[in-house]
Amino acid sequence: MTIKRTLRIDGRVLLPGDEGYDTHRKPLNPALDPRPAVVVRAAGTADVRRAVLAARHHKLPFAVQATGHGTHVAHDGALLLRTGAMAAVLVDPDRRVARVGPGARWGDVLAAAAPFGLAPLSGSSPDVGVVGYTLGGGLGWLAREHGLAADSVLRAQVVTAAGTVETAGPDRNPDLFWALRGGGGSYGVVTALEFRLHPVSRVYAGAVTFGRDRAAETIAHYRHWIERVPDALSSALLLTRDGSLVVKAMYTGDPDRGRALLEPLWKVAGPVVDDGMRVVEYPHAAMGGTFARTFDQVRVLDDDLVAALVAEPDTTVEIRHWGGRIARDSGAAAHRDAPLSVVLDTVPSPRTEAALRRAGLGSSFLNFLPDPSRTSTAFTAGNWTALRRIKATYDPDNVFGAGLAVPPARMTVSA
Repeated sequence: MTIKRTLRIDGRVLLPGDEGYDTHRKPLNPALDPRPAVVVRAAGTADVRRAVLAARHHKLPFAVQATGHGTHVAHDGALLLRTGAMAAVLVDPDRRVARVGPGARWGDVLAAAAPFGLAPLSGSSPDVGVVGYTLGGGLGWLAREHGLAADSVLRAQVVTAAGTVETAGPDRNPDLFWALRGGGGSYGVVTALEFRLHPVSRVYAGAVTFGRDRAAETIAHYRHWIERVPDALSSALLLTRDGSLVVKAMYTGDPDRGRALLEPLWKVAGPVVDDGMRVVEYPHAAMGGTFARTFDQVRVLDDDLVAALVAEPDTTVEIRHWGGRIARDSGAAAHRDAPLSVVLDTVPSPRTEAALRRAGLGSSFLNFLPDPSRTSTAFTAGNWTALRRIKATYDPDNVFGAGLAVPPARMTVSA
C-alpha cells in the first residue's frame, strides 16, 4: 500500500509529479534543491500525528518545515511535513499571553498583540516562523531586558516520536519542557506554543551611520561603554561592505534618555553621515540582521581582534551586546555568560580566524548556525549532556534527527 493511501489526512499529500509538489518541497535557502519522497501539508494536530506514524511505518526520514528559514540540509527521500497552514494566533491581553500554531510568523503575532500595547520577543524579520525561532533560542532586540524568546515559553503541545500528543510545561513533562526552550526541534513536532507577551508599544530604535575612519576607536570604546548601559538598551556595531560604521540600537524607555545614553558612543565614532533613530511602534522597528556565516561569542574584544575585524576585507561584521536578562536567566539555550557576539557574513581571513580562536569561546547559537555538524557548540557542555539524555527518553530512535538535531545519549556522534 502506498504512503498516499495510508495517509488519510485533512490536509494534502503530495508525491513527485503532483501539482504543488515542486512549490512545497523547497526551503527558503535557494542553494538547496531537496527531493523528498512525499510532502505532507498538515491542517491540524491529527495530521501531524498521522505523518509521524506514517514516516515510521514506511521507514522514511522525517523532516519538518514551516517557513523554511531554518532548513540547512536537503531532505532527499524523506517525509517532509509542512506546517505553514497551521498559523492560528490567539492573544489573551489580560494574561499577556499568546498561543500560536506551528505555521505562525512573527508578523502575525505583532499585529495581534500591538492593539493591546503588548509585544512578543520577536526577531529582526516579521516573516520568520515563531515556533522554529523560539525553539532555537530566539535572540531579539528585547532580549537584554526580557530574555531570549525561549525563556518566555509557558507551555507547548507536542507530537512525540511515538505518535502521542503531549503537553510540556513546568508541571507536565518538565524535562521535555526544559529541552524545548532552546534545544531546537529534536524532541517532537510542536503543534501549539504558549508564551508571554510584554508591555512594549513604542521604542526608540534605528541605526546611525558614520564613516569608517574611527572604527577601531569606536569598538574599543564600545567594550567599556556596554558595561554602563541599562538592560532596556540593546545595541550592535556593524562594519559594512560599503565602508561604513553603523551603530544599531533599541531603547524601550524615554527617547531623550536613550539618546543621552548613545551620544558618548556617537561622539567617538565621528561625524554622523545618516541618523535613522526614531520613535516607532515596536512592530515597525525594522532592525535588520546579518547573515551569520561565521559566529562566535567573546568575553573580551581584545586589541588584536578589533584590529583584525576592522581590516576584514569585503565583509559585513556585526558585534552585538548580549548580557542583561539573557545572562541572568537559565535554560537550555546558548552560552549565556558571554557579553558579546561577533558575526561575519563570510569566511574570515586567516588573521581574524586566529584572533577569534584566541579570544572567542568557539561557540555558536542555534538560530545562527548553518552547519549541523556543529550543533553541540550551541550549548554548554552540561546542557548538551542533559539535552542528549532527554532526547533518549522522548526520541530514542532519532526520528526527529534532521538538520540541527540533538542525538540521543546512546547514539555515537561522529566528529
